Amino acid sequence: MTAEHSRITLDPSVLAGKPVIRGTRISVEFVIGLMAEGWNEADIIKNYPGITRDDLMACLAYARDALSSEKVFPSAA
Repeated sequence: MTAEHSRITLDPSVLAGKPVIRGTRISVEFVIGLMAEGWNEADIIKNYPGITRDDLMACLAYARDALSSEKVFPSAA
């Protein structure tokens, strides 16, 4: 885990090892899903008081880095 992702943890005993915000059971996937549904930062923090802006930024950074390392294999169409 890099320093940039120090707020994100992966533990096989928590949500089957999905990346979560440290100290919670709130997954990066869940947070990104809320944002995809139109929730903004204030909405998320209001409804999940244990989460901070830094946690949200860490979720976005984790998702960005996960996508940037994704392998893409173009099809020969």
